[in-house]
Amino acid sequence: MSNSKQETQGSAGFLSQVKASFKNQSTLLVVTLVVLGVVFQIASQGIFLTTNTLGTVLNDWGSYILLAVAQTFVVITGGIDLSVGATVSLSSVVAGWVLVKGMGLDNNTSGSDAIPYVLIAVLVSLLVGLAVGALNATLINVLKIVPFIATLATMGAMTGLAIIISGGMPLQGPNDFQLGMPYKVFGVQLPISTTVLAVMIITVICGLFLHKSKFGLHTYALGSNPFATRAAGISPARHITKVYMLSGGLAGLAGAYAYIRLGAGSPTNGAGMELYAIAATVIGGASLMGGVGRIISVALGTLVLFTVQSGLLMVKVVTVSPSLKQVIVAILIAAAVAVQTLQKPGRK
Repeated sequence: MSNSKQETQGSAGFLSQVKASFKNQSTLLVVTLVVLGVVFQIASQGIFLTTNTLGTVLNDWGSYILLAVAQTFVVITGGIDLSVGATVSLSSVVAGWVLVKGMGLDNNTSGSDAIPYVLIAVLVSLLVGLAVGALNATLINVLKIVPFIATLATMGAMTGLAIIISGGMPLQGPNDFQLGMPYKVFGVQLPISTTVLAVMIITVICGLFLHKSKFGLHTYALGSNPFATRAAGISPARHITKVYMLSGGLAGLAGAYAYIRLGAGSPTNGAGMELYAIAATVIGGASLMGGVGRIISVALGTLVLFTVQSGLLMVKVVTVSPSLKQVIVAILIAAAVAVQTLQKPGRK
């Protein structure tokens, strides 16, 4: 009798552990990725889970994960940054302008000879991003404009500046396209390139920074209870400045990624990227009400987003209009927010 009771309790305990694990956003996203991989592998007649396809997915993921991470920091504080896509465009254009117009270079400088100039492009893009982040913080802290409107205004201004500086045309400068080519280890081609690896390292560093430092603790506190944060001696305005500058800096690095990937600074490099960044952040479980979010989940959410898009393209679902991708992204945002609402019905 006691044995059967213990078995019943053991089964109940196991089921409760399973249910608890599936309430974890990261676990759900991993399961989702596995299911998507199997479904698209079957639907594409066995060509989805290949090195080339996975490399394409990761290259797309690398373009957006930096923006998703940037958005996560901002969203956790209870804000939003709509200017990240425009910052990508502006930073890549300014980097291209410095190299092409300022230094008189062109795309004839390539390969290893271009590496010093690529590093200059990365530095310039980062500085542009930090400047945009500082501008956003000034609009929010000094002029008391709500983040949505402040970053919306910045988005429009930076998009216009990118077009003015570039003349509406891509600025092709020095580049080493080998940085975006997959590695080969013992003759086996991996789906990871130097640029993707660099993005992964930055993402890990940001994750440790958010979850293991005082800065991260203050970020969560500001989003959870700004009044208590102020009472604890933390300056909300100063911390908001740091967060938005971090967001701008990461968007600037995403602009450098776009320059390296395409070999040019273009005013369209960041067009629409803010929607994908918000989608990846929400799919990753970050709450738009603030105080909730994890980098690992956001990274997985970004991967889910581009797995869905690549899979649909591969099985030829989106053959009529590639713009249908934006509809899919919008549906994923709505679904993710709905799941959050259902999981926390009592939150106000």
